[in-house]
Amino acid sequence: MAADSPVLSLQDELSCSICLEYFKEPVSIHCGHNYCRACISQCWGDTDTNFSCPQCRETAQQKLFRPNRELGKVVEIARQLSFQVTVTAGGEQGCETHREALKLFCDTDHQLICVICRESQVHRAHTVFPVEEAAQQYKKQIQTRLQTLKEEREKLLRLKVSAEGRSREYLEKTDAQRQKVVSEFERLRQFLEEQERLLLARLAELEKGMTKMRDENVTKLCEEISRLSELIREMEEKCCQPASEFLQDVRSTLSRYPALRTGERMGECDSGSRHGSSRTRPV
Repeated sequence: MAADSPVLSLQDELSCSICLEYFKEPVSIHCGHNYCRACISQCWGDTDTNFSCPQCRETAQQKLFRPNRELGKVVEIARQLSFQVTVTAGGEQGCETHREALKLFCDTDHQLICVICRESQVHRAHTVFPVEEAAQQYKKQIQTRLQTLKEEREKLLRLKVSAEGRSREYLEKTDAQRQKVVSEFERLRQFLEEQERLLLARLAELEKGMTKMRDENVTKLCEEISRLSELIREMEEKCCQPASEFLQDVRSTLSRYPALRTGERMGECDSGSRHGSSRTRPV
């Protein structure tokens, strides 16, 4: 705060006592006080005599004021200095056109703007919010999509567990069937040795196909889960960024939300399971 005091004092000295803003086209009147040309002209209005100073009340019979160009130059320097101090102290970005802090967000153009930009022809008809309010709105949208992604990940995790469980079940059934065949043909080996080898070969082929199917399904699910986890991490990091940085590419972040089709994947897994199940019937 101590570092800002000289700047604030300078702002007070270079501000019009009528509009309380930096002088615009400053002029000096008969008593030596300075005002914006528009402010003092409006203050005196249609008065023909006794032009009174708004500060010291000294009057003059004629409307006398002269442009104070030196003061105008000092005001411009002070304006730039104040802008630099504000940006440096607050870590905010600044408007390159008007040298003002970017405290507004144009929702129409998805762009950070200053208060002067807001009144310009470009943004006057646009929907504009304060930066923090806009950031909160977009954070809610991000959080909604983030929650959806987490739910999709949970579905995929459940699918993975279910697929692994079905695979174990089928493998256990296959192993039990093999044991049964071995036990029966042990007693009848002399008569059915050739049949035993044939059936065991078929069971081995079925087991190999089912193992391959399981590995492929698990690999696909793991890749999808990994991708979703990375996207979730990026979005969570995005939400922790400062508002101005967060809003710079918010549309790009939202567009990266994937259109997941978990129902289709469930159908594929179920189809593969039914296919594997149908191959066990001949045994």
